[in-house]
Amino acid sequence: MGPVFLHDFFYEFVTLLVILDPFATVPLFLMVTAGLDRRRSLLVAAYALGVAFLILLFFIVLGRPLLSALHIPMPSFQLAGSIILLLFGLKMALGKVAEEAMDVPADATPLQRAVFPLAIPGIAGAGAILTVVLLTDNNVRSIGEQVTTTAILALCLCLLFVAYALAGTLFRLLGKSGIEIVSRVFGLILSSIAVTGLIVAIKLSFGLT
Repeated sequence: MGPVFLHDFFYEFVTLLVILDPFATVPLFLMVTAGLDRRRSLLVAAYALGVAFLILLFFIVLGRPLLSALHIPMPSFQLAGSIILLLFGLKMALGKVAEEAMDVPADATPLQRAVFPLAIPGIAGAGAILTVVLLTDNNVRSIGEQVTTTAILALCLCLLFVAYALAGTLFRLLGKSGIEIVSRVFGLILSSIAVTGLIVAIKLSFGLT
């Protein structure tokens, strides 16, 4: 295991973990699992992470070919992804996502609770999709490197599951109001990341430096 492999592994691990941002989705997880016992809450977490993994795997395998087939340049894809991330971040900052999460019917199945807004766009959001497409570029990355990136993604999602399993302690410490505050703060952070992505995408689109 050479230094180059370790460097690439660490870089991709940190990049994916940061973009998946467990601290931003833990409050969301607590909202969609409100009123559930621990077993059903963990089932929601497993479903959400499974759905997110399948979505991201789709873009790992077919992201670049799909964009090429549709003649969509990467800056345009990044621009669209940043706009979606900005809208989601603003909804979090304004408390709209919390309202949607709390509006989940009491009789909703764990899978229904997991898909929206936790798996999409919480975990497998625009930023995560863009990141996996860039990290597994079919034009420059070998099959082995793409498999390694996929394994790193799976590891990061496992860490998210651990974070969700410990989320009950966070809820007891912060309470419902505290969780809503944390959610709004991270919504502001996501919005800031999205604006940065927008600026970069616009510069790339128009060849600006």
